Amino acid sequence: MTVVETYLYGPDSDKFNGFEYNKNYDFLNVEDTSSSQSNEIAVAGCMLQERYLNLSSILCNDSDVNEEGVEIGDPTEVALINYAQKYDLDYKSIREECLRIAEIPFDSDRKLMTTVNSIDGQNIMFTKGAPDVIFSRCKYAIKCDEILEMSDEILDEYKKVNENFSNRALRVLAFAYKKVSDEFEPTLDDENDLILIGLMAMIDPPREEVFKAVEEAKSSGIKTIMITGDHKTTAAAIAREIGIMEKDDLALTGKELDSLDDTELDSKLERISVYARVSPENKIRIVKAWQKKGKVTAMTGDGVNDAPALKQADIGIGMGSGTEVAKDASAMVLVDDNFATIVNAIEVGRTVYSNIKKSITYLFSGNLGGIISILFAVFAGWANPFTTIQLLFINLVTDSLPAIALGFEKPEKNTMNKPPRDPNESILCKDTLKVVLTRGSIIGIVTILAQYIGMQTSDALGAAMAFSTITLSRIIQTFAARSNSETICSLGFTSNKYALGAVIVCLAMFSTTLLPFMRGIFAIPSVFEIQNLAICFGLAVLATICMEISKLFKR
Repeated sequence: MTVVETYLYGPDSDKFNGFEYNKNYDFLNVEDTSSSQSNEIAVAGCMLQERYLNLSSILCNDSDVNEEGVEIGDPTEVALINYAQKYDLDYKSIREECLRIAEIPFDSDRKLMTTVNSIDGQNIMFTKGAPDVIFSRCKYAIKCDEILEMSDEILDEYKKVNENFSNRALRVLAFAYKKVSDEFEPTLDDENDLILIGLMAMIDPPREEVFKAVEEAKSSGIKTIMITGDHKTTAAAIAREIGIMEKDDLALTGKELDSLDDTELDSKLERISVYARVSPENKIRIVKAWQKKGKVTAMTGDGVNDAPALKQADIGIGMGSGTEVAKDASAMVLVDDNFATIVNAIEVGRTVYSNIKKSITYLFSGNLGGIISILFAVFAGWANPFTTIQLLFINLVTDSLPAIALGFEKPEKNTMNKPPRDPNESILCKDTLKVVLTRGSIIGIVTILAQYIGMQTSDALGAAMAFSTITLSRIIQTFAARSNSETICSLGFTSNKYALGAVIVCLAMFSTTLLPFMRGIFAIPSVFEIQNLAICFGLAVLATICMEISKLFKR
């Protein structure tokens, strides 16, 4: 985040909009003889305004940059420090000379932070925060070389500038101060009757990957909502820029949200893309409103005040740079604080779930093929097509390596183009059962056909051909099982090397059953020759081709 513009109220306001810092005076020793009741300033020009704007941004600030150049603290506050360094202000020396005596930490409800510092023997209270909140608490304003009572003219000018900054997607902070007594201990009630100093506008350009991530989330049926403490206009401008907010979408402030009852919120919920200036209670209400509609809700956050909403959400996502409270309340933590990582995680989750279904479909299809062929033999009065040893071998070879290899399948092209699945949906849903029935029936048919061909010579040869065909069919089925919609040609035979390796290993294991000393164990008669194996292999390949063709019909 970078400070790009400042604003100081004066007779020629444009002159101070992005002013060049005046280095030609002693920064810490510019005299100010003013009080909250006096308009007498012993400083020429706008040095006083410059001085207090920079002092407040440095002193009412908890961030730091260590010797290695690592930025520590809130990005907004770090931007203020970087701005001071840009004009050769040694913020560490300034903090040492202007010791902090007391403070009121930033709070998202107040949207303010206050410190009391000793400067030139005088205690001064600095307050920074959301412009609209600061404006409401200021009784005076600095105008170059004098302090004026706040008027509608001054306030309107500040509001106009703030709105202009916000429309340009800039985050704006307002700064104010007042002199206090030596024994002063600040309370929340003291954050009033302040002297308005000026504004600082900063920008945090969205990462390039965010634009694609938002678009990808949208195509996946996932609605992205911005919940922020920023000004509504700023938030809406950023949301429109990155694609979160569309033409007919709404942006609400926390106060506007509070004015809606549950029925009104429910009717507008799906059109609201931006929530600005919200409280922790607002965040929980937003999450609950979506959950009431039966939606799975993920909430991101990094602060203590985000913890309740993170806990309420179905999936709380903490930021790696956030507070420990937020991390503890979350189900997962983003180490890189990158929104695109959330979308990537969704893709990984969908892929893992899809691969589990592929493995289950593969296993059930093969087993169903075996059941069909056995039942057909029973009703047709044929000999049992499989021995006990053969069944054990089939389960050992075809139910292990290929099923595991399918778990390493890469995301399919259309993974993020599908709507989210129903969380209550069974893993054996209607579409999965159709695939199981289709593939199982195909395997069963070619196995029955192989047994019939072999029986023309002998029952023993028929059983051997049935065993060989179902084993080969289940092994080669691995290619078809890699996707329920994409054909192996579009996926590529070598894109999942684990699946290819599993097929090769399983074929090698099957070949051992044809060795002379192994034939007796697996009931493979001597009449089972190369031409019989070719028929079995051809039927297995035909089965896989039929499975691939069925995908085209489904598509």
